Amino acid sequence: MSAAAGERRWFFDFISPFAYLHWQKLRPRLAELAVEPVPIVFAAVLQARGQKGPAEIPGKREFTYRHTLWQARRDGIELRYPPAHPFNPIAALRLCIAAGGTPEAVDAIFDWIWRRGQAGDGVEALQPVIDALGIDPAALGAEATKAALRANTDAAIAAGVYGVPTLKFGSELFWGCDAHEFALDALQHPELLHDPEMQRLTRLPLGQQRRS
Repeated sequence: MSAAAGERRWFFDFISPFAYLHWQKLRPRLAELAVEPVPIVFAAVLQARGQKGPAEIPGKREFTYRHTLWQARRDGIELRYPPAHPFNPIAALRLCIAAGGTPEAVDAIFDWIWRRGQAGDGVEALQPVIDALGIDPAALGAEATKAALRANTDAAIAAGVYGVPTLKFGSELFWGCDAHEFALDALQHPELLHDPEMQRLTRLPLGQQRRS
């Protein structure tokens, strides 16, 4: 399946500042590209892959915060970190699902946490957003909402997702905010991923493997 064919999904978690930055690039072209935003639990992806998140590694955590702030300033994007990070994003993810996963819901939640710098780690913290979206707070704890979030996350893991944000065009995955232009180029020119050197890289053998 080429990058131009099949489903087009954007896997993300509100815990990620990179997802917030990528959303600013993707949002204006969401309808044109026919991409579906899909909220997932990043922590579950990390567990499935046996990885740590950037915020779990001393040094990388602080660098990530400064780097994302620098990128936001460079691109003219308002960014203010919430009171603590990492935080538990489950309530925010469930709110997004309860609100139908619409672009407007994604906008509102990202805006609250990453533009306004407010806490997003529970129903009480998110109450102003819940009210603005017209959602019954009980919907966040509904079994259907929980099941939808689990299904989204399972689908991401099954597709091979290993980080957020990730764009999925057909069978191809494009990870990270900085892969945005690569993804759009591959979408417009599917042959890009099938030239001899690109294909050779998919089969490149390991020269050495670190012992666990």
